[in-house]
Amino acid sequence: MSDRSSVVAIGVDPGIAAVGYGLVGAVDGKLSLIAHGCIQTESSEPMGKRLGYIFHEIEKLLRQYAPDVGGIEELYFFRNVSSALPVAEARGVIRLAFEEAQIELMEHTPNAIKKSVTGSARADKNQVQEMVKMLLGMPQIPKPDHAADALAAAICTLHSIGPAGYTL
Repeated sequence: MSDRSSVVAIGVDPGIAAVGYGLVGAVDGKLSLIAHGCIQTESSEPMGKRLGYIFHEIEKLLRQYAPDVGGIEELYFFRNVSSALPVAEARGVIRLAFEEAQIELMEHTPNAIKKSVTGSARADKNQVQEMVKMLLGMPQIPKPDHAADALAAAICTLHSIGPAGYTL
């Protein structure tokens, strides 16, 4: 990526019921929105089927948009282990899709994402969403929340590799 003047990053907000995704381009250091949305799974479906659906939908996005790099929030400590395990499983199939596509997937702490987008690791969710809106020139805060979080992860990824893909 070090010799490119433009780069596309996909951010992923992992979950089992909803996986947010957001694609952001950087050309000569200027950010632009490419796409964002959410992959939804049905709670009535077996876990294996839900994970398979997430894997295939991420694969489709990677083929459709051919991003240069991906970003995902690190799994942080959950108070409720029963909610952490399905997210960890979803992260596993997401990582596999990136590995199969041979696209680097960078992990960022929640605080690193907040700091990258807002300048403060202590920013709240609304501040992050407002800055995503401003940085991407969007008329309103991106919805749903999972997509906004994914866009923030994509922006953090682009910031971490430097302006328009030049490694810092």
